[in-house]
Amino acid sequence: MAGDAQMDPKDFVNIIEPVAAGNADYTKGNRLFYGDAWNMIPHHRYLGNSFLSLMTKIASGYWHIADSQSGYTAISLIALRRVKLDKIYKRYGMPNDLLIKLNQHDFRVKDVHIKPVYNVGEKSGIKLAQVIPKITWLLFKGFWQRLLKKYVIKDFHPLIFFYMLSFVLLAVSVPLAIRLFYIWALRGDIPDMNAMALVFTLISGLQTLFFGMWFDMEYNKNLCIR
Repeated sequence: MAGDAQMDPKDFVNIIEPVAAGNADYTKGNRLFYGDAWNMIPHHRYLGNSFLSLMTKIASGYWHIADSQSGYTAISLIALRRVKLDKIYKRYGMPNDLLIKLNQHDFRVKDVHIKPVYNVGEKSGIKLAQVIPKITWLLFKGFWQRLLKKYVIKDFHPLIFFYMLSFVLLAVSVPLAIRLFYIWALRGDIPDMNAMALVFTLISGLQTLFFGMWFDMEYNKNLCIR
């Protein structure tokens, strides 16, 4: 609980109770689902947080969480020792990196709905245009590290192949799409073979990506405490 007056003390018990009772290893506040959150949170913050929350779901394997940037949290002593805080990313990407590390060790995480508190004289130094690209890159690296440690080194799951194949196919789709657009702009028509190649790689890439996500959801569903 920070001392910036943006964390309502009334939510404190709800934050720590699941961890104290042994029902979760880590709890975090979720301001985005509060009744009138859209009008209480500055819109650019709400949208930026929502985007990072979506990316964090994919990168961390905790598909039920939202408000990934919330700092109102509680963690068990066992989890605290296992994740090694000195190895966690500092500054604004810290809660995102922590979730990735928690998933690598199969710790249970619970989202707790809390009241957003803004316009209490706080001064934030966060610049979304700078922070979002940095955290997105952090999540991209953390995503692959989690897959490697959890599904290759620690255990094995074929979802790693679905994810890898999807990224290859989607990456191939980009130059194919550029080439297709170039041919269309130059000649005014699109060769059937080129169009079929793009459609095949794009649909196959998305399909394998969604299968990878689905397998990841199923594998981690016991770590998602409702």
